[in-house]
Amino acid sequence: RLKLYVIPVFVFAGFSKQMVEILKKHGISFSSFDIFSDEEVRQGLKTYSNWPTYPQLYVAGELIGGLDIVKELEASGELDTVCPKTQKLEDRLKILINKAPVMLFMKGSKQMAKCGFSKQILEILSSTGIDYETFDILEDEEVRQGLKTYSNWPTYPQLYVKGELVGGLDIVKELKESGELLPILKGEN
Repeated sequence: RLKLYVIPVFVFAGFSKQMVEILKKHGISFSSFDIFSDEEVRQGLKTYSNWPTYPQLYVAGELIGGLDIVKELEASGELDTVCPKTQKLEDRLKILINKAPVMLFMKGSKQMAKCGFSKQILEILSSTGIDYETFDILEDEEVRQGLKTYSNWPTYPQLYVKGELVGGLDIVKELKESGELLPILKGEN
């Protein structure tokens, strides 16, 4: 995980702002800490890192350096290899959809549905005896909104088999009634 200790941009726009702009320009995933929010951290980090100024950039707990070092890494092309990239939402969604052969995106989890539709689809899936995984869309707003666009399906729950959208509760009910659900869940369609 990449961590950036900065002087808040709205107070001192200079070096911290430049560092943030470089990281964003390269699509680097990072979080930051406002060193003015905790004087003990502000002073202690200087001693800990043996680096007297801010901003300070850390990757996986290791100090990379300040703005000058980051600029040097950028100029040499090494910045992209040193720092983790932000995963694109579409790539993240593809990974989640394919996390298990049968994947259900719902409100809640297998153990506890948080809406009636999710509860009903869990009951149907559980009755088939087929193993499946769930993802609680209430825990991740980016996935919740992004998957609607990615799948072109506006509601939840959403059921995927082998990375392909099957549909929501109504479709799953219809497939169960017609006897087609079990073969689809087994990937026999």
